[in-house]
Amino acid sequence: MTATFHYCTHFILDRDYYGECFDASVTQPAPRAEYTKSLCFLLAGLALLMTGVNAYASWFIIALGVLEALSIRFKRPWYLTRQMMSKAAGNEASLTLDEQGVKTESLYVKQQLLWGDIDEIEETATGFLLLTKGQKHYLSKRHLDDACHHFLREKQANRG
Repeated sequence: MTATFHYCTHFILDRDYYGECFDASVTQPAPRAEYTKSLCFLLAGLALLMTGVNAYASWFIIALGVLEALSIRFKRPWYLTRQMMSKAAGNEASLTLDEQGVKTESLYVKQQLLWGDIDEIEETATGFLLLTKGQKHYLSKRHLDDACHHFLREKQANRG
């Protein structure tokens, strides 16, 4: 690539985009590991309920266990609902890729990731994950042209 690569695009932060972000970036651990905390809350609440220590506290802990289980079971719908209720939903965002890094701007968020700050670039079927210090940033292929795909693959190859 030449040192003058520059690409800018605009897109809407809609339900489809947020769903794609969730599907690409959220890792799903084994079901047993996910439900361990929920099961612990339920068992602790039941144990407290049987001892008769404090019925209100027992039921509260049981309710926490149920709520935790529901949040795991409905993780994607919960995420999408939260994102669609945010003030950023439905707004236009602009994405700029250049030799300095990746810049994302919307009405409420301005973020710049420099290439030196990006630890790893992973290509998925629908986009690219940029990993920085334990955080994941997602770029959808729907909003990138072939030159951007090539540019990101080249950046990925230079990291390895």
